[in-house]
Amino acid sequence: MHEVIAAKAEHREPAPVAGEEEAPAQVVDLMAALEASVAKAKESRGEPGGPATVHEMPKPKKTAAKKTPAKKASSKETKKTAASRRRKSA
Repeated sequence: MHEVIAAKAEHREPAPVAGEEEAPAQVVDLMAALEASVAKAKESRGEPGGPATVHEMPKPKKTAAKKTPAKKASSKETKKTAASRRRKSA
């Protein structure tokens, strides 16, 4: 450990220690594992194990958005809102 600290202080790489090298890890193909798992699950349910079929989705029909007409205020409501605006701004 002292050698590593001394090497870092001198801005150099520490000498490799014999027996430290690890064996490379096993690489797992995740897609192959997933496909095998799905095939096994389908097989256990009794479903056919062939490739999936792809169907084109129907295009949605475009409909015009209907606008609702604005509600007309009665003359009493109009007078009340005008009076309240005057009070707020004063």
